[in-house]
Amino acid sequence: PIPDTVANARAYARSHLDARQFGCVDVLWESESRWNPRATNVKTGAYGIPQSLPATKMATFGRNWRTSPKTQVSWGLQYIARRYGTPCQAWSFRIAHGWY
Repeated sequence: PIPDTVANARAYARSHLDARQFGCVDVLWESESRWNPRATNVKTGAYGIPQSLPATKMATFGRNWRTSPKTQVSWGLQYIARRYGTPCQAWSFRIAHGWY
């Protein structure tokens, strides 16, 4: 099996997006969590690479949501698609509002 690492999670995201959209999700999640699957916002409780709030929403994609970069990226890409349409639209929202 492929190791569940941040590098592999980034590669997974890249494989599901074109170069422009990956660039947007890359800068978005770099700004939100630095791609750290254990990143926690002490003010809000947002958690993980995509900064899910509440964090437990990611459990719909796997019991390993607390520690799995791939589970977090999978959930985060689905969240972005449903809420914003594309990663670049999510990034534009983040620039305008300071959150996404």
